[in-house]
Amino acid sequence: MSQTHRDVLIIGAGVSGIGMACHLKRECPGKSFAILERRQSLGGTWDLFRYPGIRSDSDMFTFGYNFRPWVGDKVLADGASIKSYVQETAKENDVARHIRFGLAVKTADWSGIDKCWTLTAENESSGETETFTASFLIGCTGYYNYDQGYKPDFPGESDFSGQIVQPQHWPEDLDYTGKKVVVIGSGATAITLVPTMAEKAAHVTMLQRSPTYLMPLPSTDKITLFLRKILPARVAYKLARARNIAISRFLFTRSRKYPDLMRRLFLGIIKRQVDGKADMRHFTPDYNPWDQRLCVVKDGDLFRALRAGRVSIATDHIERFTESGIRLKSGEELAADIIIPATGLEIQMLGGIKPTVDGEEVVLRDRVIYKNVMVEGVPSAGMIFGYTNISWTLKVDIAAEYLCRLMNLMDQRGFRVAVAKDTENSRGEDTILGALNAGYIRRADDRLPRQGTKGPWKSSQNYLKDVKTLRFEPIEDGYLELDGIRSHARDQQQAGFLRPLRSALFGS
Repeated sequence: MSQTHRDVLIIGAGVSGIGMACHLKRECPGKSFAILERRQSLGGTWDLFRYPGIRSDSDMFTFGYNFRPWVGDKVLADGASIKSYVQETAKENDVARHIRFGLAVKTADWSGIDKCWTLTAENESSGETETFTASFLIGCTGYYNYDQGYKPDFPGESDFSGQIVQPQHWPEDLDYTGKKVVVIGSGATAITLVPTMAEKAAHVTMLQRSPTYLMPLPSTDKITLFLRKILPARVAYKLARARNIAISRFLFTRSRKYPDLMRRLFLGIIKRQVDGKADMRHFTPDYNPWDQRLCVVKDGDLFRALRAGRVSIATDHIERFTESGIRLKSGEELAADIIIPATGLEIQMLGGIKPTVDGEEVVLRDRVIYKNVMVEGVPSAGMIFGYTNISWTLKVDIAAEYLCRLMNLMDQRGFRVAVAKDTENSRGEDTILGALNAGYIRRADDRLPRQGTKGPWKSSQNYLKDVKTLRFEPIEDGYLELDGIRSHARDQQQAGFLRPLRSALFGS
């Protein structure tokens, strides 16, 4: 076997990969592992994106790891602070030395004979290929393409005489002082960029095809800052996490159950923020709250810039780019020196790797996800995939805990292979990302694994339910095969339920 064999290989050194590695160190201290990271630095998203104002759109008390409190003052932290937090977490837990930087994983192949994974990775600096083997593989690559975002082909792009700048590849030397800027999009990137650039630009226009639900959120949590003065830091952190999880869950479930009521609530908040300085049609989506992600506006900065006249919003479709800007289908022309297409992500699972099992390619669209942690039919492999309706990292923690529990059980019982099997044909049509109908999810329908219609194949997007499932329920649940052995947990549960009834009807 290769000298580069590890018990566990983790692909990706972002928030998910570092979190997984820290849980391994804490809960499986005897396991050898390595993290393969394509970039030259850890941090993932927070190392990649460098555009002005880059920040979290989740509060840091739930975005921080459960084992290491976020101690910064900002609820919505900037990208550099988040990267520093991840770096310090890796250092504290002694995982940084396990990262192999500059390695792009190209293939991942499972051998049922050898009962291990073989990965090939290209060193992008030297062009050399390295081979790794592992008993367990964990994908922590996020869900989008790091090489490029999604950008439509706009008619007349070559006619535009100014600069076109992609947020995902922001040039460090871009000077937009005194310039007219048009940001295309209305998602989290645009909502962050527009007010930040307005501080220096002559004027910024946010051009959107359709509005997004917005929610102003203070960047400083005064209640938690007070609690830190009178309580131990870890206690204050847990209280803040519990409160923010409850608030997020409440807003999501109420939006699903009472969409008209929540729509009026959100629009009422925005109307007060706008204060008559902009037409409310620019803030009134044609879908229900949480059919797409809610966008957070830090300290109401977007609304403040609107009221000051530094920002304007146009809701229209693009007819074409012109030499001096953009012509809209309504006939209006937007003058621009710089155009920024903040038009969304390009979904990519497992960093573009196409895994094989005994020589057969795994087509993710044809597979169902098990407990949102493993893929049906893929042996001894996990996939860390966070939430879409609350902080990503909440799921990272409990998914990592589950995988550690699974590996510890396998060691205790002498098992070498774990694979989830869907023998009941539970596959549904919803993707792993749930019922969200954002454009980037619809575009990726052909490459996302499916949820099932019941049981552990159905994704709940419910943190409290997932805590119960992943942290406390038995590993051997009747769906997971260990070395080809399927437990009879479900049969036993059914028998336990029927035994009193059988006894009453027929006697003991």
